[in-house]
Amino acid sequence: MDIDLKNRIALVTGASRGIGYFTALALAKAGAHVIATARTVGGLEELDDAIKAVGGTATLVPFDLTDMGAIDRLGASIFERWGKLDILVANAGILGVISPLGHIEAKVFEKVMLTNVTATWRLIRSVEPLLTKSDAGRALILSSGVASNPRAFWGAYAMSKAAVETMGRIWAAETEHTPLKINLVNPGATRTAMRAQAVPGEDPQTLPHPSEVAEKMLFLASPEMKESGRLFVVRENRFVDFKAPE
Repeated sequence: MDIDLKNRIALVTGASRGIGYFTALALAKAGAHVIATARTVGGLEELDDAIKAVGGTATLVPFDLTDMGAIDRLGASIFERWGKLDILVANAGILGVISPLGHIEAKVFEKVMLTNVTATWRLIRSVEPLLTKSDAGRALILSSGVASNPRAFWGAYAMSKAAVETMGRIWAAETEHTPLKINLVNPGATRTAMRAQAVPGEDPQTLPHPSEVAEKMLFLASPEMKESGRLFVVRENRFVDFKAPE
């Protein structure tokens, strides 16, 4: 189905490459004005060129998500300019290292948690008032299969994504009686730089391109989407329920 996001404001983190880049591009192509954030200025500029080429518009905000003050200022800036936010795609994250738990350096573990968990919470804190001003606020938080199916050596990343899933579910429960809809997204193994870092011997051509993931996420960002507090599995193209231990 065609998704019309005209006049909607979308914020995408980690938008300079991979899933974030192509999600930002797909949102802009559907008519949304995209606020694109990332550390890499060159990647954001390439995204801006691609968005202009499809007739879209974007605002580039280069900054590091570990700068908590910058996250707070971002929310204030969005309010001053637009007064609301319709779509949040919390995509930015880092892998850390593939390593036994006891071999992970403290500084690496702490950076994974700061980037993937604390920054996501700070982002929620900053933009929730803006999303509630939308007639149909939508938040998509990127998760991973290792959040619910822990895998040896993926320790820091898996733990961070498990925390992010719980965070998203709590947020959805807190806002269940509002127009705001919040869902987690498991993209599955995708042809990205992070995947190549995690599994260097894998043939990337055997994996879906990030643009395929982005297209599946468009409906989740639309006013027509009514689900909340659930996990969307991109490979299966469906929502699944979270389950308690049996």
